[in-house]
Amino acid sequence: MTGAREPAPLEVVEYTDPLCPWAWGSEPVFRRLRAALDGRVHWRRVHAVLFDHDDDPAPDPAAETAWYARYVAGIAEQTRAPRAVPLSRVAASSWPASQVAKAAERQGTWVADRVLRRLRETVFVLGEPADTLASALDAARGVPGLDPARLAADAVHGSVVDAVRADRAEARAPLPEAFAPPGGSPHPGAAKETPDGAHRYALPTVVVRGAGGHRVVPGWRPYEEYAAAVEALRPGLPRTPVPLGADEALARHRSLTGPESAVLVRGAWPPPHAVRVETEGGPLWLHPDEAATHPALRPRVSPTG
Repeated sequence: MTGAREPAPLEVVEYTDPLCPWAWGSEPVFRRLRAALDGRVHWRRVHAVLFDHDDDPAPDPAAETAWYARYVAGIAEQTRAPRAVPLSRVAASSWPASQVAKAAERQGTWVADRVLRRLRETVFVLGEPADTLASALDAARGVPGLDPARLAADAVHGSVVDAVRADRAEARAPLPEAFAPPGGSPHPGAAKETPDGAHRYALPTVVVRGAGGHRVVPGWRPYEEYAAAVEALRPGLPRTPVPLGADEALARHRSLTGPESAVLVRGAWPPPHAVRVETEGGPLWLHPDEAATHPALRPRVSPTG
């Protein structure tokens, strides 16, 4: 008698960009969701390239930066995520950060998560978007377990560039559900029209796929909507994550915002040894080992690098 067949793996696809403010504001929910799924799904990130190579340059960069800073501030009012003041400029391109994030995946999930987090923090903590290869690589410098020489080589390798190009194309083929998402969110996540008249997923968007079909969760959403999408395809899979003690949470995540500590940590916060980095939207808390190499606490490379 043969044993019961194992269910087909469930895939969670996160459409994102390292420099997207809504994706940054979704970090508390996504970190909680990954803890609830605890490695029992295949979690794949697709870099949608929010700031593209062929975007027209702003006629007045200072005015564009001022407008974008107000835009980010409005998003931060909703998400309560930290934001940098001042913001030096609007990112010229998402390609360098996306290539570095994609290259980091070759060094394991933990390293990739930490590198992507550092890339996000260049914009929303430092105010200096990692929009050049030099600044993106510099942001990753010092991540434990990272091979920086390999990262630099992989980031410009044809296979990684092709992978980001494929991500960009995948993000520009949204499922029908992305065009008329439910309301109830300040960012419901309807598919965005692109300059060529096509569409891409709004960021972030999560697509859950399994043998029983798929579910699309677009925009900025509460944890319960993501958990319900997983539950619909694999009943009983999302387990309520148990918050960690402050010391353990900081050791695991290495950097935590206020909204993250509210859903990931039990007991008093922050722990005494946490290193506080101030932002306009509230502090970022770093593990001391993270603070030793974090770009917020060391000299930065020139944005023209």
